[in-house]
Amino acid sequence: MLRLIDTHTHFDVPEFDPDRQALAGAARLQGVEQLVLVGYLAQHFPRLRQVGEALNQWPAAPQALLAPGLHPFYILAHQPGDLGQLEQFLQQNPCVAVGEIGLDTYTPQMKRPEVFAAQQRLFADQLALAQQFDVPVLLHIRRAHGEALAILKKSRFKNGGIAHAFGGGIEEARALIRLGFKLGITGQVTDPKARRLRQVVQQVGAAHLVLETDCPDMTPLCCRVPGQAYTRNTPANLPHVLDALALLLQQDRQALAAQLWHNSQTALQLA
Repeated sequence: MLRLIDTHTHFDVPEFDPDRQALAGAARLQGVEQLVLVGYLAQHFPRLRQVGEALNQWPAAPQALLAPGLHPFYILAHQPGDLGQLEQFLQQNPCVAVGEIGLDTYTPQMKRPEVFAAQQRLFADQLALAQQFDVPVLLHIRRAHGEALAILKKSRFKNGGIAHAFGGGIEEARALIRLGFKLGITGQVTDPKARRLRQVVQQVGAAHLVLETDCPDMTPLCCRVPGQAYTRNTPANLPHVLDALALLLQQDRQALAAQLWHNSQTALQLA
């Protein structure tokens, strides 16, 4: 039997309200023993906790782990008191990481100097909180690897964590690995068109990778409904990411799953 951990989910979002318990059971049957509920807006922190508590009361569900954070892409939605809310949540609830946090310049608006500067300040502040509570971080970095690496180095952040949905090149990958991070690999790796990601996976090897679905997004290619622009992703699809990695790395599926479990436990300081 596989032992898997989905290191990055948004399984708390309302999209899963109608069938969350059934989907949790389906994931558990696929070997998903743990999943991380990742935060992005302070207003949703109570929901994060409530869904986590519910999952942990269901006998046939994966164990839920909490990782609250303030997402860089929502920088214009964050309020002045949100950082304090994050600190309070970390004080009052068992959390395995702060996330997802980082930098994002995907849109012209996010590239505006004052917006990007606000992202950088918030990133540094959240790294300081993670240091304070002695937990790793889940990084969201999109088209801003150089700046994110500079902030990580300047802050002397030592707790490592996971570079969620890694989208950089081999040099960025190696730089993050040197800083103690694992690379989060999503269903994107199942797409043959994702050449750069697949090359990075092969170059860094299994020792530096972890699995994630990023559900309800990043649906593996084989799970998408033909003709539909969007197919909801779920934690039960995690083995498809494992299978793609086993094929790319030419490794035994069971042995690879064991390696990735070990990597995840180490990255989240669970081992």
